[in-house]
Amino acid sequence: MPNGPLSLPARLYLLSWDTTRLKVTGETHLHHLVRAGALTELAQRGLLADVDGIATPVDVDVRTGDLALDGLLELVEESRPRKWKTWVTLRARVTLDAVRAQLAAEGYLRAGKKRMLGLFPSVDYRLERVAAVDALREEARAVLRGPLPVTEVSDRDAALVALAAAAELRTLAPGKDRKLYKERIEELTERSGAAAPALKKVIQEVRTAMIVAATAASTAGAASGG
Repeated sequence: MPNGPLSLPARLYLLSWDTTRLKVTGETHLHHLVRAGALTELAQRGLLADVDGIATPVDVDVRTGDLALDGLLELVEESRPRKWKTWVTLRARVTLDAVRAQLAAEGYLRAGKKRMLGLFPSVDYRLERVAAVDALREEARAVLRGPLPVTEVSDRDAALVALAAAAELRTLAPGKDRKLYKERIEELTERSGAAAPALKKVIQEVRTAMIVAATAASTAGAASGG
């Protein structure tokens, strides 16, 4: 896939951009998706292990060199033991903020200033590298639709598509496509944790927790008229 050096949470964030309208989609639960991506990558790298259902750092001296991933590792290390599903939502915006800051530093985004409600300063991000995001989206769609057998898809690419589909990102596929490729999405989820049986369990749990969080966020947004 293009943008190979980018982390899984960074690729999920970029995939959420609608490059036609130059707007982010699924914003109400994007932080949950990005956090789920970070947890999945750390598990795939063997830096977070499952110990009786608890997300547990393997080596407190090891770092990835990625701002968002290392920030999450430190957060897990400094916190009391928690289950994977808790980490999908707990302080998830911290990971989203780190991902956006890193992408801005690398030229994928342009950061500007705005004021929320006219009072509180915040950062407004605009997409700069549209062609790169278009390429990422087309490669993700190819993973979703085939013809490449799931067994030949990398675990990182499988996780990207499985999580994006679970979050119902319209930029990846409309609802009818998600139904059409439901079986392949399940196979990609399995492929995401192909390295070990324990990893499969972790990724399934993270994916399920992300779906629950995203559904709750969407329901709350609809109830408030958002």
